Amino acid sequence: MPRIGPLELVIILAVVLLLFGATRLPKLAQSMGQAIREFRKSASETPAAPATKRRHRTPAKEKAGSNGSKTA
Repeated sequence: MPRIGPLELVIILAVVLLLFGATRLPKLAQSMGQAIREFRKSASETPAAPATKRRHRTPAKEKAGSNGSKTA
C-alpha cells in the first residue's frame, strides 16, 4: 500500500479547507476531539454486569373475543 506523503497531506488539507471553510474548521476539530474523548472514556469503562442471553418469549394466546370484534 502506498504511503501518504507531505504533498498528499497538503492536498487533503486544502480540500477540507475548501469544503468546510476556515470558520467551521476549528469547530469541526473541537467536535471530533470531544467525540474521540467520549469514545475512549466509554471504551475504558468496564461494564456493570456481563451480558446475558435473553430467552425468547412467545406472545400470550389471545383470549376469545378480546380482539375487539362484537359477536351477537
